[in-house]
Amino acid sequence: MIADLQCVVLDCPAPSELAGFYRSLLGGAVNQPDRRWSLDEDWATLHTPSGFVLAFQRVADYRPPRWPDPARPQQFHLDFGVADLDRAQDQVLAGGAEVLDAGTDGRSWRVYADPAGHPFCLVRH
Repeated sequence: MIADLQCVVLDCPAPSELAGFYRSLLGGAVNQPDRRWSLDEDWATLHTPSGFVLAFQRVADYRPPRWPDPARPQQFHLDFGVADLDRAQDQVLAGGAEVLDAGTDGRSWRVYADPAGHPFCLVRH
């Protein structure tokens, strides 16, 4: 092993707002002081209860992915395990997410876009 994962960084137009969206999904602390990086209007972080860190950086002229359009690909997406898909869906939609693929009856996962357009999945576990 040559490294450990410090965080995953998402480009977006509004870092603090996107950090708040993911806090509503995962819990944790937005912009917790951390010696590894400085915080400003162009950078926000979310330290989750599990110890994982998501970071959000402002990008000028941000263009969100258009899943599943290969002309503007997702590049990567996040999967989040949930006990109840319907309940979790209600909560992420209330936080500003959009349904991209509601799936079919019995499928254990659904695809959404966060408020900045990044695809993510809720997966029943």
